Amino acid sequence: MNSSIFAGTVATFALVATASASPYLGMSIESVDNGGVIVGDTYRIYVNLEDGGRVDAVFGNASDTLTIGVDGGSFVQSPYGGNTSQDINPAFFGVFASIEFESFVTIGQLTNVDNALNNIGIDWSAFEAGGDLVTDNGSWFVTPDDPQGAESGNRVLIGQFTVTSGASVIGQVSLQGKDADGVTWQANGVSWVPAPGALALLGVAGLAGRRRRR
Repeated sequence: MNSSIFAGTVATFALVATASASPYLGMSIESVDNGGVIVGDTYRIYVNLEDGGRVDAVFGNASDTLTIGVDGGSFVQSPYGGNTSQDINPAFFGVFASIEFESFVTIGQLTNVDNALNNIGIDWSAFEAGGDLVTDNGSWFVTPDDPQGAESGNRVLIGQFTVTSGASVIGQVSLQGKDADGVTWQANGVSWVPAPGALALLGVAGLAGRRRRR
């Protein structure tokens, strides 16, 4: 998919009305055992959705800046990977093991296999150096017909992040997708609560997500 088709997409996100029956339930974070092949603690961030929901875009705009950062440390990057799951080639895991657990954004996929992810308008330079990922006019996205945006087990992966030991991943993102009936939904400026080494996150955020739907 040619990303030029999506010129102006981020501005458009701001104009889309949130569906009254949004499938959005909140955010969650999962701790991953990286086997020590990369120095630091690895986490995966998920969007929790009702059955049949999907995520098509993660974005930031002038109203709600996207910020993903680290509390108490910095992101850990492999010199052999990249900024998105499109840069994660499993063919190299046996040679450069750190690629598998480095920090990158995505929708639904951990590698570049069967991956239709695109991005636009994001300056990756600070993130590449271990700093915050910030954009007020950028997005990573798939199109609504790309299978990887669909929920699996009521969640969609939007990023894997390895941070220096003991640090936490913190952030705020905006999301757009479709519900089981194909109706567009949006959640603006949602965030998660950092909890290093913990799987139990965001019960409160999940409830808040449900309240917003009523």
